[in-house]
Amino acid sequence: MNESLKRLLSGVVYVALLIIATTYSVTSFYILFGVFMMIAVYEFCLLVNLNPILPLLFGAFTYTLATHFKEQYLPDSDHMNDGLLLLATLFVSVKALHLLLVSQKQKIDKLSRYIYVIGYVIFPFIIISKIPFGKHGYNPQIIISIFILIWTNDTFAYIVGKSIGKHKLYERISPKKTIEGFIGGIVFSVIAGFLISKYYIGGSILIWTISPVIISIFSTLGDLIESKFKRIAGVKDSGKIMPGHGGILDRLDSIIFVAPFVYLFYQILYYVS
Repeated sequence: MNESLKRLLSGVVYVALLIIATTYSVTSFYILFGVFMMIAVYEFCLLVNLNPILPLLFGAFTYTLATHFKEQYLPDSDHMNDGLLLLATLFVSVKALHLLLVSQKQKIDKLSRYIYVIGYVIFPFIIISKIPFGKHGYNPQIIISIFILIWTNDTFAYIVGKSIGKHKLYERISPKKTIEGFIGGIVFSVIAGFLISKYYIGGSILIWTISPVIISIFSTLGDLIESKFKRIAGVKDSGKIMPGHGGILDRLDSIIFVAPFVYLFYQILYYVS
């Protein structure tokens, strides 16, 4: 089987699994992203040379607490805990952005590696588990729409960059990304957001034309940050679980960096409204 066919088949299985589990029930959604989180934690620990046992135990405990026990036994503390979770995740996101800008030879100390595995991997997955819940409870269309916008951005950034891209976006980390591709990804994501609002999810067209801009910017940054971690580690992929695509972290690097910023945007809208 050639590489292109393997990539296509594993991509189809990944997308099908994502859509089926997300739309089937809240439980299947929680389970899928819990499994994704555990694999991503393991891959990231190998990437930064960190013993994965404690991060895996901490990830399993906090994710289970957030998605099951907390919902049943600690409902009154939701808003305060969500705020602290978001604040901590955004802090690590800023730290990751700083890492992106410093010298490529920058070494990551052990404390920072633990901070990253918690705030860059574990906490974003917990935030992802909260995003599909709106005024009327669980709405899988929200998380599916976000993935569609990420895929749209990635696809058209590649197509536009390949066709007319001349100016490098951040050549030191990702030589193939271009400014033209970056802008093209945003434009087509906004178009996709408009179509999603009008024909799929409904709701405010304004929100679903602002969301794609946020998603496109931070998904690109998320991809660059993971590329930085891989360059420091000297590897091409975070893992080999998806033939032709690499690891789970390679597939979800955009959503885990996008999640806290989208969630912040939704919280602002909630309090304003």
